[in-house]
Amino acid sequence: MIIRTCIATLLLLCLSAKSQAETPVEPAGQALSEAEANKLVSLPLHCVETPYPYKTGIVLGSAEDLKEPSVHHPIFYGCFDWHSAVHGYWSLVTLLRQFPDLAKADEVRALLQRNLSADKVAGEVAFFSKDINASFERTYGWVWLLKLSDELHQWQDPMAQQLASNLQPLADVIVKRYVDFLPRLLYPIRVGEHTNIAFGLSFAYDYAVNRQHSALQQLIAERAKSYFLQDKNCPISWEPSGYDFLSPCLEEIGLMQRILPEDAFLAWVKDFMPQLADPTYKLDVARVSDRSDGKLVHLDGLNFSRAWNLYALSGQYPQYRHLRKLADQHMAQSYPNLIGDSYEGSHWLGSFAIHALNSAKQQTNRTE
Repeated sequence: MIIRTCIATLLLLCLSAKSQAETPVEPAGQALSEAEANKLVSLPLHCVETPYPYKTGIVLGSAEDLKEPSVHHPIFYGCFDWHSAVHGYWSLVTLLRQFPDLAKADEVRALLQRNLSADKVAGEVAFFSKDINASFERTYGWVWLLKLSDELHQWQDPMAQQLASNLQPLADVIVKRYVDFLPRLLYPIRVGEHTNIAFGLSFAYDYAVNRQHSALQQLIAERAKSYFLQDKNCPISWEPSGYDFLSPCLEEIGLMQRILPEDAFLAWVKDFMPQLADPTYKLDVARVSDRSDGKLVHLDGLNFSRAWNLYALSGQYPQYRHLRKLADQHMAQSYPNLIGDSYEGSHWLGSFAIHALNSAKQQTNRTE
């Protein structure tokens, strides 16, 4: 009798676990709410003026280059590294633009005006103007700088318009960097980290479209087609690599979705990842074993970046609407870990979560 009771109990536990596994995962949030924005704004506020720890990433030309990070980078010296500081500022601008009544709105405005000043931008431009820094932050930091600039330009607020004007000389330098670099990059960079070229072109393409920079837009479209138009059967089963925070397959889809007309894109994506059309398609979320490890925590970022590309695809094309559930599952895996996380993750992951939540909102708006 005891044995039978134990077996029955085990069966009930297994059935219960199976039922829970099959229960649809609720999304971390259909869209970014003001309550969530008030939580998320604490992450960039905490780091953009925190000078240490800091990873420089610069090439030393001489002993003269051994200076405090804030001397090299009068604005973007916080959040552990230059690119994270840039998208920390993007987070502040984005949250305040969407929610002008944030609890810390005055603090955010004061910080933006204090740091995105014309003279500090000039200091950042001077750093980039040195030949030895020509490849600095190529292309990950570049693309976030253009996204920050784009966000300021789109914000119809007098302060934002002044800050956009202040930042424009640095944005112009970055555009020139793209125009110089892309014709020389003969082969795509398909890794899941900073140098992934599909990601490095996506936000830059948005900037070119929104700022009506036709030369940059045309160049990106031409290079993207050269790199990716013939691609088929992307091996997403190889993902993730241990340090990925970008999906090589899905970032490529995100870029090609931007540049190809509808018919051409649908034909291309059918060959590139045919499994996405299957309503039962599954993609396991990435799992982090140690969030205090700056490399291993990258995988939380992968969940967010996968989500924003899946939201974009499912929002624009009804035949891929079922991918929304996959995006929600990826958000639900990593979103609860943002607040109170180790600095290794908190200094940058908030930006990824905000962009993913906004992508979810855009998908919802398209389908309503």
